[in-house]
Amino acid sequence: MKTSDKLLDQYSGYYDEDSLSSKRALAASQTVEHILRIGPKHVENLLDVGAGEGAVLSELWRIDYARSLHAAEISDSGIAAIEKRRIPNLRSVQHFDGYHINASDDYYEFGTAIHVLEHVEHERAFLNEIARVCRTFYIEVPLELTLRLGNTLVASGRYGHINFYNPITFRNLLETSGLEVVSFRVFSNSLDYERYVSGRFKGAIKFAIRGGLLFMLPKYAPLFMTYLAGVVVRRKRT
Repeated sequence: MKTSDKLLDQYSGYYDEDSLSSKRALAASQTVEHILRIGPKHVENLLDVGAGEGAVLSELWRIDYARSLHAAEISDSGIAAIEKRRIPNLRSVQHFDGYHINASDDYYEFGTAIHVLEHVEHERAFLNEIARVCRTFYIEVPLELTLRLGNTLVASGRYGHINFYNPITFRNLLETSGLEVVSFRVFSNSLDYERYVSGRFKGAIKFAIRGGLLFMLPKYAPLFMTYLAGVVVRRKRT
């Protein structure tokens, strides 16, 4: 099994431009906060699968989250950007074909796959490979399967999203992939992120509405607005 040539071409130069670096840094900051809220507070070694240009790895290093960091990335431009960061405790960066990680079973204590699954053609094969090499891992995806999916398909298609989730379909994917859900939570974007995307005033309003709706109607809020799902999983024990 391999990633299609079409997707490989799409992501080959995905991180050549720095125009989105501030947005990615804000997204990485809120993601690491999510990990700390539902995952372990510190690990010995960590593999970031689909590490992009290294924003999450950089934030994990900043808070001293893991003794050693490792990256697997499909994009040549992403690998170049990661190496350019010179993260002090980054021990390895490997080219990832999408479905095969060069590591023995249970080699890594913890893994992360941040906003990757929505891009993956064969989701279960991808998840099974991470579960093979990581004893526990954290996945984060946007919950874009809302009542406004038609608009989402247009907006997210530009970024290569081919899979769309709500809390029920996402959990079902995990459980039918042979994974045990250790913790699951729906998050809103941070205030800083909302303001960066929508402007100071409009972003603050969107932050308040999104957060308020999730607080009052946690079961139904993802039907109306896009949120983030964060989950810690591991292989089901037999």
